Amino acid sequence: MKIKLLLIMGIIATLLGSCSSSKGFTSVGVDKFESYIAQPGVQLVDVRTPSEYLEGHLEGAQNIDVKGDNFVEQAQARLDRRKPVAVYCRSGRRSAMAAQQLVKVGYKVTNLDGGIIDWQVAGKKTVK
Repeated sequence: MKIKLLLIMGIIATLLGSCSSSKGFTSVGVDKFESYIAQPGVQLVDVRTPSEYLEGHLEGAQNIDVKGDNFVEQAQARLDRRKPVAVYCRSGRRSAMAAQQLVKVGYKVTNLDGGIIDWQVAGKKTVK
């Protein structure tokens, strides 16, 4: 009985641990995200509102508001589907939503877990 219970608990833990990959995108912390966006060809997208973007953003990021009209259409017009996309927002919630939408139309996406808040707490640079 204990073996069955341990086996079931192991299966549940495995399923819970693989949640981000089952969504079709990867969420990473600040240091991994910083390394990822430093790679050639990665397209960096700030999915916050234009006013939030103007308050400060990651260098090289383009702004496509996930809650604006036609987010997916705007992304498709501006992003190369053959290149990876890195997304972030304030806390990671909107960018996870954006990542899901982009994955559905064929992009390979990495999300900044914790968003620009965690980025700034870690002392990383932003620009205006």
